[in-house]
Amino acid sequence: MRNQEDHPYIIVERNGGGGFGSFVLGALVGAGLALLFAPQSGDETQEEIRARAQRLRAAAEERLREAQVTLEDRLEDVRDGVESRVELVRDAVQTGRVAAEEARADLESKLERSKAAAKAGIAAAREVAVDGKTVPEEDVAE
Repeated sequence: MRNQEDHPYIIVERNGGGGFGSFVLGALVGAGLALLFAPQSGDETQEEIRARAQRLRAAAEERLREAQVTLEDRLEDVRDGVESRVELVRDAVQTGRVAAEEARADLESKLERSKAAAKAGIAAAREVAVDGKTVPEEDVAE
């Protein structure tokens, strides 16, 4: 014989949500039960149904307003977060652009100095070749 612990079992859980639906369902069930067990006349029952319907409508409107305010607050928070991140990206792009311009200017300056040095070296080598002087290798390395 097997123990009950050996049998697999399934647990079904629901997370949140459905608060408003549960509220409406409870209100309808309560109204129906009140109709069944009410020792009142038809006119009294109709008046009570109207009063309960008005209270139910007021409660639903209030919950709707609360949900709207909550949604607006969350939307504003998200909007602020997005705007701050966009501003951070803009700042980073601008900083990168400035750094790239500085690096380019620095490289162009170094390139111009290198070109000038190369031209000076070529001119000096031509002068030496024209004059017919021989330059020892030790002096060239320096």
